[in-house]
Amino acid sequence: MSEVRIAAEPRTEFGKGAARRARRAGKVPAVLYGHGTQPRHINLPGHDLMLALKTPNVLLRVDGIEGGDNLALPKSVQRDPIKGFLEHVDLLVVKKGEKVAVEIPVTTTGEVAPGGVLNQELVQVEVQAEATHIPEGVEVDVEGLEAGAHVTAGDLKLPTGTELVTDAETIILTVAAERVSEEAPAEAEAAEPAAETEAPAESAE
Repeated sequence: MSEVRIAAEPRTEFGKGAARRARRAGKVPAVLYGHGTQPRHINLPGHDLMLALKTPNVLLRVDGIEGGDNLALPKSVQRDPIKGFLEHVDLLVVKKGEKVAVEIPVTTTGEVAPGGVLNQELVQVEVQAEATHIPEGVEVDVEGLEAGAHVTAGDLKLPTGTELVTDAETIILTVAAERVSEEAPAEAEAAEPAAETEAPAESAE
């Protein structure tokens, strides 16, 4: 599992105006909470945070604030709906050895059998894993699966120490029969365009 060290600074100003000023300075307002501690309001470097969040369930080692290093998982990420930049992040403090519930992506490998069409019904599943050993995702091998086949959450092969939280009967993907479009039968012979006949031009005398 990826672990990224990121520097934080205490946040002393609050409100929309303060948040805008922080973002103009390249920082992202955040809240660090959990384990019975009072929520700590901090600013994080925007570029470093954006790169870190490209990894699902990245483990952040937040330093530079009271209490020394803090291991945390991003629990809520707010982005601007139009421009996509980070607006605010909630971070949950975790401890080594502690189990946490997270969602991990489901990806597929291979190709289904000819005549089948793969339909992925669920792109994420919820699992419980040790905070410092959260899998980045789980793969499903669909090689050779024929029409009518399906895979449930219970069929997923999770890493050792990771437990499924999503209902085991939940459908992850199905393979449907490929639709063959029925075209209207072609006419035996296409009508040939009628030869254009030109009326004889009257001779001008």
